Parts: sequence; structure tokens; C-alpha cells
Amino acid sequence: MTRVRGPRRPSSLERSALIAASVTVLSLTAGGCVVVHGEREVLPATTAPEAAEALGQFTAAYNKADQAYDRSLDADFVTGALSDIDGARLTAGHSVSPAGNPSHTALTFSDVRYTIPKKAGWPRWFVADAKANKGGSARWLMVFLRGGLSEPWRVSYLTLVAPDAVPQFAKDKDGWAETVPLNQTELAVDPADLSQDYATYLRNGGKSFADGTYTSVLRADRTKGASRPGLATQYIDEALTRDDYAPLALRTADGGALVFFTTHHYVKQTAAVGASVPTPNKSVQALTKGEIKQSLTMEFVSNQVVLDPKRGAGTGQVSMIGKVQGLTAGRGE
Repeated sequence: MTRVRGPRRPSSLERSALIAASVTVLSLTAGGCVVVHGEREVLPATTAPEAAEALGQFTAAYNKADQAYDRSLDADFVTGALSDIDGARLTAGHSVSPAGNPSHTALTFSDVRYTIPKKAGWPRWFVADAKANKGGSARWLMVFLRGGLSEPWRVSYLTLVAPDAVPQFAKDKDGWAETVPLNQTELAVDPADLSQDYATYLRNGGKSFADGTYTSVLRADRTKGASRPGLATQYIDEALTRDDYAPLALRTADGGALVFFTTHHYVKQTAAVGASVPTPNKSVQALTKGEIKQSLTMEFVSNQVVLDPKRGAGTGQVSMIGKVQGLTAGRGE
């Protein structure tokens, strides 16, 4: 059974204020376009029951899309990094198995905890932290985002983390969480800079990120695989922060922040003269354009979640606690 955990439900007065503030000012420009000015009042993003409804809608759509291998079935409930990653997975799956997913098992969640921040303006967002029937003991962290009352809640970030890695959040007396400004200089790394800093770290190394699977180990694995007999591998890492790929941060109880962010990656395999690129699996082939002769360039989108400590606390390093990456396109040459 799913347990809904969240802050208290707003009073009728608060709910009226939320709705009224969201539709306060509409004006027509000279060209006749409607401009919506977001409310200035700091209000909860949603309520726990409404958050539970959003999770239910996402899960139902996700399961339909996964069973049919049809990305159109959950397109209204995903955005940003997750839309790219899972959309490509579904596209590849449909190419390999047009009749649907023969291995489909419905995704279910339990022990759901909602962390709902108060903030002014759009977009609004909240985090669902749940145990699932997939992924072993890992907790699923999902960020639900929307840009206005007329839009559905969409999941922009989805990462899996160890149960003991989920931090305690700073909350007010009513149980509402606190968002962290992206240009927050009181943290080890400004949330706005994390995407670029991680891309730079993967290329050049450094001390900004603590050692771990997605940092020092990943860099070591890249070094080992960069040059093999007859095959060279190159990497390009880029920041991705526009629109729904923007980082999002919640204040933790220790004064730091939990930050979600996105990055963009390319991996190019080039075979030496007389050699060939290893034949990729069917899913990679389904997303690849062009004939693979001497090279294969693969494009990935990755979403990460990190603990960004308060400046001067502990080692001062950012700890990456979860990462989900997916192939989104390929090009053969």
C-alpha cells in the first residue's frame, strides 16, 4: 500500500490564494498576444493529495507507454531529461519489437514521501521519493514540474539512489520545503554551475566532486577504454541547462542542498584502417542514422542528483548520489 507523506494540506484560504495569485494579471500586448505574469507570493507548489494524484497519472501513462513501446502514450507526463532518455528507449523498443514490450512488468510504487517546496512564480515543482518493484532496494527520486495551472505535472528528473543517501530537508513549521536559488554562493558549487562543472570535471578532473562511481571511477574507465587495439574512443561533455533541463535545488537540513541537473554527452568510436567498429546491439542500431563503416558517434543525455554542501563544510566536495543516462541518438560514418 502506498503511504502518502507530505506537509499539511493548505487551508481553504491558502488554496484560494494559490489559485487567485496564479491568474492575477493578464495583459494584451500591442500584437495581441496574451502575457501571463506569474504571482509574486510565496506559496506551496501543490498539496500532498494532489502530488499523489500526479504520481498516479505519471505511473499509469508510463506503464501504458512501456507495454506498447509507444512514447506518445506518456508524452504529456514527461519533459526535460526524462523525456529524452525514456522517449529514445521507447522508440528503440518499438523498432526492435513493433508489437510491444514482451518483457513488460507494470511499475508500482510504495512508501512514497513527498517533499513540496514553497516558492514564488513558475515553474513550480516537487519531489516524490519512493520504493519501487524495480531497481532493488534503491529509492526512486522523481521531480514533478509544471509551468502553469493549465499544464499537467510532468516528470523532468528521475534518478535511483541508495536508501541511506536521501537527505533530510529543511522545512518550515507547516512542513513545506525550501527551494535554493540557482546562484547560491553559500554552497560549495552554485547549483547553476553544476552542469558545466561536471562536464569540465569529466574532461579535466579536479577536486570539485568527491570520488565515486560517477566521478573518479568513470574517469578511470574512460581512460582505460580510450585506446584499444584498432579502436579509439573520444568523449565530448557539455552542459545542458535550458528550459526544463534547468537545475533544481532543495535546501537540506544541514544547510546544503540536494540538486538535480542535466548534462549532454557524445561518445565517438573510430576504427583503424583494416579494423571495424564493434557491432552495437539492436537498440543502438535502431537509434543510429547512417551506415557504420569506420566510426559510430553516440549521443547521450544524463540526469544527476548531488549533495552540494554548505561552503566550508566537511571536505567541501559535491557528492553525486544518483545518475541515470540514456542513449538518445547515433550516427554511423
